Amino acid sequence: MKSLRSSMRLAFVAAAFFAGLLVTVYSGLKHFIQVQPSTTTVLEGNNNTFSASHRKLLQNDGPDFNRIGPWKRCSESDINVNQGQTTPLPNGIPTYTVVIMNTSPSGREISGIHVSCGWFSSFSGINPNIFKRLGYDDCLVNDGNPLPSGAALSFQYANSFSYPMSVSSVTC
Repeated sequence: MKSLRSSMRLAFVAAAFFAGLLVTVYSGLKHFIQVQPSTTTVLEGNNNTFSASHRKLLQNDGPDFNRIGPWKRCSESDINVNQGQTTPLPNGIPTYTVVIMNTSPSGREISGIHVSCGWFSSFSGINPNIFKRLGYDDCLVNDGNPLPSGAALSFQYANSFSYPMSVSSVTC
């Protein structure tokens, strides 16, 4: 008798678990599914009708399926900017090395790379064809020229503190 009660209790718990799982999955999917309004088409030559009210389609605000595969457009997230402190200058001013890399999985060249860089300045000179400040919080990488996929540029600057840098815009 006791094992029958245990079996019934286990069956009830399992049924409740699966019912909860079903409700969770349904509520997660209903955001992406919408029912199209009923349409009726009359076929020429006879009185047959066709109703498509049972048809369900993905909504336009769902996942961006165009970002999958080799046809993906590039974005700011395809450019990585990393920097770290390096050996100070002989006069004691700290130096930082910056590496900017195109990590585009689609193999695209990315040009017009602009970086948010504040009032960037350096005690030591930097080749302006690699990195130059155009104005406040706007620095241009590679003189605006394309950076091939997998390629990296690096430069070193000297200042008493590092400048936070992040990609602000790119041209695909």
